[in-house]
This record gives sequence, structure tokens and C-alpha cells, in this order.
Amino acid sequence: MASGYLTRKETEVKVAMARRVKNKTPAPIQITSEQILREARERQEAEIRPPNQKITDQTEVADYRLRKRKEFESLISRVGWNKSVWVKYAEWEESQNDLKRARSIWERALVVDALNRDHTIWLKYAHMEMKNKFVDHARNLWDRAVIRLPRVDQLWYKYIHMEEMLGNVAGARGIFERWMGWMPDQQGWLSYIKFELRYNEIERAREIFERLVQCHPKVIAWIRFAKFEMKNGEIGRARSCYERAVDKLADDDEEAEQLFVAFAEFEDKCRETDRARCIYKFALDHIPKGRAAEDLYSKFVAFEKQYGDREGIEDTIVGKERFQYEDQVKMNPRNYDTWFDYIRLEESVGNKERIREVYERAIANVPPAEEKRYWQRYIYLWINYALYEELDAQDMERTRHVYRECLKLIPHHKFSFAKIWLLAAQFEIRQLRLKEARLLLGEAIGRAPKDKIFKKYIEIELHLGNIDRCRKLYEKYLEWSPENCYAWSKFAELERSLYETERARAVFELAIDQPALDIPELLWKAYIDFEISEGEFERTRALYERLLNRTKHLNIENNFGELPKKLKKRRQIDMEDGPAVYEEYIDYLFPEEMPANNLNILASAYKWKKQRVASKD
Repeated sequence: MASGYLTRKETEVKVAMARRVKNKTPAPIQITSEQILREARERQEAEIRPPNQKITDQTEVADYRLRKRKEFESLISRVGWNKSVWVKYAEWEESQNDLKRARSIWERALVVDALNRDHTIWLKYAHMEMKNKFVDHARNLWDRAVIRLPRVDQLWYKYIHMEEMLGNVAGARGIFERWMGWMPDQQGWLSYIKFELRYNEIERAREIFERLVQCHPKVIAWIRFAKFEMKNGEIGRARSCYERAVDKLADDDEEAEQLFVAFAEFEDKCRETDRARCIYKFALDHIPKGRAAEDLYSKFVAFEKQYGDREGIEDTIVGKERFQYEDQVKMNPRNYDTWFDYIRLEESVGNKERIREVYERAIANVPPAEEKRYWQRYIYLWINYALYEELDAQDMERTRHVYRECLKLIPHHKFSFAKIWLLAAQFEIRQLRLKEARLLLGEAIGRAPKDKIFKKYIEIELHLGNIDRCRKLYEKYLEWSPENCYAWSKFAELERSLYETERARAVFELAIDQPALDIPELLWKAYIDFEISEGEFERTRALYERLLNRTKHLNIENNFGELPKKLKKRRQIDMEDGPAVYEEYIDYLFPEEMPANNLNILASAYKWKKQRVASKD
């Protein structure tokens, strides 16, 4: 370009070229960041401070004090809510040995802080009086402070410490009594007890302990009381403390374990092994399940390993497993497999009361919804409970009660369990209470009919030889489920076993006339086999014809073709009837042509023909 300006393109090229680094080797002298900071600090200019002023006469002192007081008053007028300003002001006046002005400032601060009720101003004020040995002023301040702020323990501690340092033991005791009237925490009572013990006042300390456990009936207070008596050699008094604590706090779920452990350790130290073992066992039995911590079991195991025998150690290990199961059922109370394992553990021990307790706790966890899939594992808890009462506990009334309660609990309007009805009825039969068993099974049929119930009820009556009852039950069974081919077959089989051929045939006829059967081929086969067993070839052939009018299944044709062979042992029938049957039904089934996939009939016919030729030869 003619002008002296660079184009945009030339500028970009030059900038890019200027940014390029040609020499990438490190510099010969390396400088660290620490060195840079050090040099900056060294080169920093000194801080400008005001010069020290030296006061040489009273006039300058007065001016200085006046100036400082104006500054403090100005600060107070602006930020009077800030306690540090008041404290600095009062401490400055104290440094000037003007205690009267300092007291005035402290009093003003207390008036301003009356609503906030901050005890630090009281402490600093009293500390000033004590430091300058104004005991009466300090005592007056402490009295005012504890009246104004009785719940601040530090004020009481400081007041008592001052009196004790002055040797006023009676005054310190009086302050303690005033403080105890406000029922402070345990630490306040313990400070009072330590105070009395410093002057060897054992009886006074014991009385304070009695008041402590009344004011704070906690386990730790009773344990400290017992340890106090133990330290003074009063074993009987210490045991009495533990016994009183157990009477009052044994039902406290949170702290009972700590009390029992301390009591057992006390008896162990006193060489009372049997007492300690009884305490451990009592604790494990009475602490609510799932509450006992691992510490109790671990200490009991250590105790038994030291003093117990093999049986005691095994019982302790069982207790530890019991704790683990308690923890699991606490986390998931509807985990029925855990309950089964827990019950199995208790049954191995053999304590009936504990076994029943675990069973009752387990069955109390009813499934959350009335759906059978939730009840399938739960119902076995009831079954095992009833079997335990009958077989192991030999308590028949409790067994009957368990079955009754279980049947009441199940929502039969939605689903039921045939096994419960049958087990309850079989239990009554074992007790020779046949009437009650029949009532149970009848109730089951009325409320929740099931195939298993009908079958078992019929089987029971059949064993007892009550044929009429069996027939009535079959009638009820078929009224409830008329499509059940199995029931029809068994009913007919019953009549046949009684040689009531016509009754059996009538049952079969009623069965095949039902509109909707679940397994019709089973019923027809049973009917045909029945007629074959009776040797009724014509009736059998008629049955096959009736069946073929309903269906053209090839298996039926094959069986029909083999019918003469089946009847040969009962009646002398010509072997030529077989091919005739096949020829007749081939023409019936396939009048125009023979499909390729139906050659089974022709093969059977050819087989009969060969047998006929062989018999003639």
C-alpha cells in the first residue's frame, strides 16, 4: 500500500512471529518462588509507628487520661452493645489505679448487659476485686451473680473456690448447699462430694450421694455411689447400692446393661463367682431382646472362660448367637428364615418358655398384604409351632389353640391353606376326637374348598368304612368342581370297588355328559377301561363310536383297532374283527381319499392281516 500503515494480515503475521519462543533451554540461574518472596520482604519499607510519648508531669497525665476517657466514652456511645469495649475501659481504669471509676464502669456494663445476662462481665468484675484483695466486695459480687444467674456453674465454682482459698470451709459448704437447691447436673454434686472428701467428711459425702441418686436417678450415679462405698471398704453398702439401682432401673432399656455389667464386675472383685454368674444370666434374660449390646455378651463369655465349665461356656456361646439373631430380626422382622434359624437355636437349648416366646414374637409379624405369596413362608411358623407343642412340649391344649388361632388369622375370603386344615383335623383324629375333625374338615369345605381337602377327607372316611359319607363327599366335590375328571373317575372307581357296576356306569355317564371337562381323555379312557374290565365288548364298541362322533383323533382309532386283542383274554373274538374295524372307520373317516400323514391306521390294519394269515397257516 502507498500509505505507511500495515494491513491486518501483516499485523497478524508479525504478532504470531513475536510470540514464538526460539530458545527453550533453561536459564543458567534459576530463581525459586521462595527467593522472590524473601526479596520482596527484604525490600519492603518499615512500618510507620507513632513515636513513644513520655509523660513527665501531672498535667500531661491528666491530659492523657482525659483524652483516653473521651475515646472510650465515644466508643461506648457508638458501640455500647460490644462488651469488649466496656472490659477494656474498666481494665484501663484499673491500670490507672482508679478502682472507684473502674467499679463505676463495671456497674454501668452490668446495667447495659442486664438483658443479655452474660456471665463474663461478672467474672472479670469479681476477678478485679479479688486481685486487689477486696474480699467483701468480691463476696458481694458473687452473691449478686449467683442470684442473677443461678444456672451458670462457673460462677458457683469461682465463688466456692474463693471461700475455700480463704479457709472459710463453712462458708463454702453453705454456698454448695445453696447451689444444690437449684439441682445442678451430676458434676456439681460430685464437686460437692470431692469438697467433703478433701476434709475427710465421709458421712457428709455419703449423705450427698444419697441426695444425688434421688436428684439424678441414673445408672452412672448409682455406680459412682457403689464405687465410693467400695473404696471406703463398705462392701455391704456397695452391694446394697447396686441392688437398689436394679430395683429402680432394671426396666430402663438404655442403661440397664451398663448397670448389670458393673454389678457383675463388683461381685467378681469380691470373689462372689456364683453371684456374678446369676447377675449376667439375669441381665441376658430381662434386658429386652435386641437391646443388649455386644459388650455384655463379650464380658459374660470372658467370665465363663475364666470360671465356668464346658456347659456354661456353651450356654454363653448360644447367648452370643441369640444376640446376633436378635439384631437380625430387629432390622428385618419379616425375614421368616431368620426366625426359623432363631427358633432352631432355641430348640437346641430346650428352654420351653424361651422357645414359646420366640414363636409368639415370630408369628406376631403378620405379612403386610393379603396376598398368598407373602404368606407362604409365614404359615410354616404356625405349623412348626403346633408341631412343637404336640411332639416336644406334649401340650395338646396349646396345640389345639395354635391351630385355631392360625385358622382365624388366615383371610379365607381371599386365599387359604389346605395343609393347615388337614393338619388340624389329623391332630384331632390322633386325639380320638373324630367329631371335631369332621367339623374342621366340613368348615374347610364350606369356607375354602380345595382338592386336597376333599381327597383327604374322602380318604379318611374310606379308611373308617363310611361309604355313605364318601358318596356325599364326592357329591359335594363334584358340585363344587363338576369339570374335574379326576374326581369323576375316583367316584366311579369307588363304586366299582364296591361291586356297584351300575352305579359306576351311571357315574361315568353323568361325567361324560358334563359340558366342560378339564381332562376329558382321562375320563373316557377310564370309562372304556372299566367296560373292558367288565368284558363288555359291545358297550366298549359303542363308547368308541360315541367318542369318535366327538373327535377323530388317531390314537383313538389305534386303540379301537386293538380292542379285539384287549378282549381276547376275556372272550373268544375272531381276529378278523380287527381289520374289519379298521376298514369300517377308514371309510367313515376318509370317504374320498387317504391323507399321507394318516398311514398309522393302514399300518395297523396290515399288521392284523398278517396275524390272520399266520393263524390260518
